[in-house]
Amino acid sequence: MAALSTAQMALGSFSGVLVGLSLGLVGGGGSILAVPLVIYLVGVPSPHVAIGTSAVAVAANAAVNLANHARAGHVKWPCATVFTVAGIAGAFGGSTLGKMLDGQKLLVIFALLMLVVGALMLRRRADDDNFAVTLGRDNFPALAGFGLATGALSGFFGIGGGFLIVPALILATGMPTLNAIGSSLVAVTAFGLTTAFNYALSGLVDWPLVVVFLAGGVIGGLIGGRLAKKLADKRGALNNLFAGLIFAVAIYMLYRSWVALGYQG
Repeated sequence: MAALSTAQMALGSFSGVLVGLSLGLVGGGGSILAVPLVIYLVGVPSPHVAIGTSAVAVAANAAVNLANHARAGHVKWPCATVFTVAGIAGAFGGSTLGKMLDGQKLLVIFALLMLVVGALMLRRRADDDNFAVTLGRDNFPALAGFGLATGALSGFFGIGGGFLIVPALILATGMPTLNAIGSSLVAVTAFGLTTAFNYALSGLVDWPLVVVFLAGGVIGGLIGGRLAKKLADKRGALNNLFAGLIFAVAIYMLYRSWVALGYQG
């Protein structure tokens, strides 16, 4: 793995700021920008290194947010634990499969997933009643099954997968959205660490880039959090704007991958 230049390290830090800023402003979905930023802005040539490196950042971002939600009592720990344990196996299997796939083809599938994420972000969630949810025989199979499936997708693409995990938790248990968001961060952290570990075993994580990316992410997250409070009444517009950005990046990735695959062919 070639050492990054000073300019690339600076761009890596700036990329972290952008991801942290987006997460602070609109919440879930921001981490999906990490892979295209690492490839197209920082200039890391290997899609697999970009995914492995981004997985570390995803896990770190989720862990920070998890601490905040846990303090607020938003995490349904028994349900989150079952979901996460099943998903870790899926994440390891998914990341193993992802490493085996051609990098450019993996980016094409990743870009298509981004289009799905953008569409989901345009949907407005209804408010939920605040009711108690407990782990039981009725929801255990669904939690384990959804955990395994979302973990596999998270590992395959090296993403947090919160946009999939949150609705999966709601579908499996009926828990309110706020509890699903808090509980999902347990899984996002674990899936990210599992994927990062698997990629690191193959030497597909750029650790210096991880450091500067995370440093930028902390700064961006602080800025985004403060802006979110000031722009709370415009959150819907911000969400739509961010969804549009995801669409634009996905289309650009499809174009670049199509050109690259054309040359390979």
